[in-house]
Amino acid sequence: MPTYPFYQVDAFANQPFEGNQACVMPMEAFLPDDILLKIAAENNVAETAYLVPQADGVWALRWFTPAVEVPLCGHATLASAHVLFDAGGYDADILHFDTVQSGRLSVRRLDDGRLEMDFPSAPIRPVPVTDEIVAALGARPLEAWGGMFYAARFDSPDAVKQLSPDLKALKALGAEGGGWDRGNFGCFALGGDGVEVTSRFFAPGSGIDEDPATGSWHTMLSRILGTHFDLPEAACWQAYPGRGARVDVRLEGDRVKLVGRAVTVIEGQFRL
Repeated sequence: MPTYPFYQVDAFANQPFEGNQACVMPMEAFLPDDILLKIAAENNVAETAYLVPQADGVWALRWFTPAVEVPLCGHATLASAHVLFDAGGYDADILHFDTVQSGRLSVRRLDDGRLEMDFPSAPIRPVPVTDEIVAALGARPLEAWGGMFYAARFDSPDAVKQLSPDLKALKALGAEGGGWDRGNFGCFALGGDGVEVTSRFFAPGSGIDEDPATGSWHTMLSRILGTHFDLPEAACWQAYPGRGARVDVRLEGDRVKLVGRAVTVIEGQFRL
């Protein structure tokens, strides 16, 4: 019976039960896609990350939700780097991931123990706030942008925290031409408790009703903040009910740095 190392990590978390759960599975070669998807469905967390070594300091990386393979995932990348630094014995200060759709991603270990990810930040554009979207969100945003996702700005952190969208309706909506242009909505407001921005991320289009901590969403959010609100650097709080996640962002040209911590909560073997 084949076995594979298995780690479950709370990413963008300072302690267990915060941030977002990711499973990380190092292997010598990628298994067939249908098996990778079945494993992710069995794990039943937001993302499972698969790592295959390529060269010294370089790994191939793929991410699967329980429903689909995704082109970019921040929290599972953070979790993967955490596993390599913490349990994998990797002792350099920077490592690299080669991905299918997002190119090379780098993660640096900072002096204070936090991990800094270097990600692409795709272009954004203003988009209409339609009556369908207002009905699905259950509230009217002040303005919205399209890009990798649909991003909607509200007037206060409380308005974001109080959202209770119709997820079935939301799944069919979005901004045309995005990376995930249907059923993936980031909702945010300026301000919050000790942070510059408070947000939530709803992703029924990716098989996740609401994601607890979303690095890919923060790459888009960082571009909005830097371009439209003179906030090239910001502390952000993703206000998932009952958990919550701190993500620090810094926009640098067409790249963004995402900074956070991670904690391993389960370690073992996955048996096939």
